[in-house]
This record gives sequence, structure tokens and C-alpha cells, in this order.
Amino acid sequence: MVVSLVVLAVQVIVAVGILWVIGEFIIRGIINPAARRAGVEQGQLHIFIEGIRFIVIVLSALAVIRIAGLTSDFATLTVSGILAVSISLALQATLSNVFSGILLILDNTLRVNDSIEIGGTKGQVVKIGLRTSWVKTEEGSVVIISNSQIANGPLTNHTASERLMKKL
Repeated sequence: MVVSLVVLAVQVIVAVGILWVIGEFIIRGIINPAARRAGVEQGQLHIFIEGIRFIVIVLSALAVIRIAGLTSDFATLTVSGILAVSISLALQATLSNVFSGILLILDNTLRVNDSIEIGGTKGQVVKIGLRTSWVKTEEGSVVIISNSQIANGPLTNHTASERLMKKL
């Protein structure tokens, strides 16, 4: 019994390790150099890399379940579906912020160093993350604003007038 648990643990560690190494190789060896050559903005690259890491985590979890012999193919799909629905309901607000962040970056509505005004906060964007964006006010404070608030609320972007007018 102990030997089979040790073998199972080794198999799990090896599977997760292999998936992690593959994911990091894809990120560091392929995506980062290609993104630099293509001039991809740092915010877009960050979101893409976080997505790849999330996929690696999900694949690792499925590999662990499979190696442990807990499921058949149908059960794996069923558990995956139930897990996805449960997670999406539990993280509805967070997912809203994440998708808003992705849309803000892909739509070029907001970039680092843009001078913005939203909900009484005026300052310079210092970071655009998956869930939140950070704005440094004129007083030197950093205000953290949820991306869904930025995407849904009235936003004045003083820096990006020309860039945004081209979209009209």
C-alpha cells in the first residue's frame, strides 16, 4: 500500500513537473521573444501568459485526477463541467474584472502612463492587471480601481484622444 502511494505521488509530481516545464518553455522560449519582436504591449503579454499558466494548472489538475485513477473519460468531462460552472459562479465578479481588463487592453482604451479621470479619481495609470488597474494621483497616492468599474463607468482618457478617435 505504501509503495503504491509513493509510486502514485511520483507519477503526479512527474506529470505536474512536465506540464510546468512545457508551459514555461512555451512562455519563455516562444511567446516572450515573439512578443518582443512583434512589439506586443506588456499588458497584453501579461494577460496572455497568465492564461497559459491557468491552462497548465487546469491540465495538471486533470492529470492528477487521471493518474490517481479516480475517473473515466466521461467522469472527467462531467467533473470538469461541474467545476467550471461552480468556479464561474463563485468568481463572477472577479471574472467580470478579468474580462474587462482583457477588453481594456485589447481595445487600447487604457495604457500604462495614460492620464485618466474616473469616478472623481484623476491621475496616471501605473499598472493594468487582470483584475485591477492602478492609478497614481496628482497627490502621489495610488488608487486601485476594478477593471469592470473602468470598463462600465465614464472614463476620461486625456492622453489617448488621438488614439481613440481613430477608432470612430
